[in-house]
Amino acid sequence: MPDRVLPGRVHSVPPATFAVLVAIAALFIVSVGQVSPSPSQLVAGLPRMYGLLDRMMPPNIEPAFLTRVMWRTVETLQIAFVGTVFGVLLSLPIAWFASRTLTPFGPLRHVFKMLISLFRTVPDMVWALIFVASIGLGPVAGTMTILIDTIGFCGRFFAEAIEDSDRQPQEALLTSGASRFSVLTGAVIPDIMPSMINTSQFALEKAVRSSVVLGLVGAGGIGQELKVAFDLFQYKNASTIILVIFVLVLVMESATDRLRAKAQ
Repeated sequence: MPDRVLPGRVHSVPPATFAVLVAIAALFIVSVGQVSPSPSQLVAGLPRMYGLLDRMMPPNIEPAFLTRVMWRTVETLQIAFVGTVFGVLLSLPIAWFASRTLTPFGPLRHVFKMLISLFRTVPDMVWALIFVASIGLGPVAGTMTILIDTIGFCGRFFAEAIEDSDRQPQEALLTSGASRFSVLTGAVIPDIMPSMINTSQFALEKAVRSSVVLGLVGAGGIGQELKVAFDLFQYKNASTIILVIFVLVLVMESATDRLRAKAQ
C-alpha cells in the first residue's frame, strides 16, 4: 500500500513574528478607517466627478491654445532630456566613488553612498520646491530637479553594476600597476555598458513622467499650464493638456521599449 501523501502544513510562527504581523494588521485596519473613502463619500463624489468630466468636454482645440501647449510640451521634453543627460554623466563618477570594490576614497565612500541615498529618497516634488524657492520659477528649477533625481536613480544602479562587474580583468590591470581610474575606464565601463545604457533609458522615461508634474509647483513644463487651467477653472483646456500628457508618456514608453529591445 503506497504511503499517503499528506497535505503541507503551515509552520508555526514565532511569537515575535506573530506580534509583528498583528501590529501590521492593526495598522492597516486603523489606516483604512482614517484614509479610505467611506461609501457615503463615494456616493456624494460620483455626481461631482461626472459634473467635472462634463465641464471638461469637449477638449479645447483652438489653434492658439494648441500652439501654446505644443511649446510647453517641447519645454517638458527639454527639461527631461537635459536633466537626464547631465544626471547620467554625473552619476558615473559618483557611483565610482561610492562603489565598494573600486572606490579611491576607502571608507569615505559611504559619504557618496549617503549622497546617492539622499538624492533618491527625497521625492522629486520636494526637490522641485527647493529649487523653485532657491532659483526661482521656471524650467531651470525643473532641470535641476531631474538632474538630482537622475543621480539618485542611476547612481545606485551604476554603483551596483560596478561592484558586480567581472573581477578578473580588474585584478589583471591592478597587478600590472594600473590606477583605479584606468581599471574603471579599461575594464569596468566596457563590461557594464549595456547595463548603464538600460538604466539611462529607464531614467529618461522616468524623467519625462516627472517633468510633466513638476510644473504643478512652478518648475516649468506642461504641468505649469495644467495648474493654470485648473486654477482658472478652464476645464476644457485641462482635458486637452491631460490628453497631450497621456500621448507624450505613451510615446516615450514605446520609444524606450524599442530602444531596450534593440539593445538586447
